[in-house]
Amino acid sequence: MENNDFKLSVNKVVRLIPPGSTLSYKAVATRAGNPRAARVVARIMSKNYDPTVPCHRVIRSDGSLGGYNRGGTKGKSLKLLAEGWLPVKKVASAKKSRQKQIGK
Repeated sequence: MENNDFKLSVNKVVRLIPPGSTLSYKAVATRAGNPRAARVVARIMSKNYDPTVPCHRVIRSDGSLGGYNRGGTKGKSLKLLAEGWLPVKKVASAKKSRQKQIGK
């Protein structure tokens, strides 16, 4: 169960994310005062139905979208794209790239 003060801090941080921008769950947790609470941030966002808290702007650290309680990843993606968000292509790790070149 999350601390109500932390939840309020998380919501405040998320409200400050500009349209078309994103922050990771970990970055939100850090800005809210607890860098080790990324999963708590995800849980808080999963229960959010307050339209003043743009939870769709919070994504995973690896750049993937994560869940969204109002339409899943497709709904989250559409909402972000409508705001002008540009997804970042994931770059394969050097090890994977090397294995692909070698033919493994």
